[in-house]
Amino acid sequence: MMQITFAVYGEPVPKGRPRFSRRGKFPVAYTPEKTKNYESEVAMMAKAAMGATEPLEGALEAFIYVTFPVPASYSKKRTEACLSDSEKHTKRPDLDNVIKSVIDGMDKIVFLNDSQITSIHSTKVYGEVGKVEVLVREA
Repeated sequence: MMQITFAVYGEPVPKGRPRFSRRGKFPVAYTPEKTKNYESEVAMMAKAAMGATEPLEGALEAFIYVTFPVPASYSKKRTEACLSDSEKHTKRPDLDNVIKSVIDGMDKIVFLNDSQITSIHSTKVYGEVGKVEVLVREA
């Protein structure tokens, strides 16, 4: 069974809403810069993990573990609660939007099309450092 694992270090970035601008008379949609940069970071780590391997074919499962750093403004007691998982990460960004930017970053590298993913298992937690850990395998 083929599987790929990699991690992207740094604060996880959610998929930004498309922005619009005008080119002459026509409105043009574009992806915000921060999202674009994060997706290329994901793509870089995915390429490194894939090596010379071709994108996976067939049905796939994705396991995405998202870790956010504890805000520096939190008290020592609250920081400990976050790190021991007794305080959950229930604020923005939304987990599904982070997953979207991770999956879009893997497109054409880990798989041919994200429609191949038949199940996603994901978790959002607090940790010492911000990162996203990814495992994609054949279903």
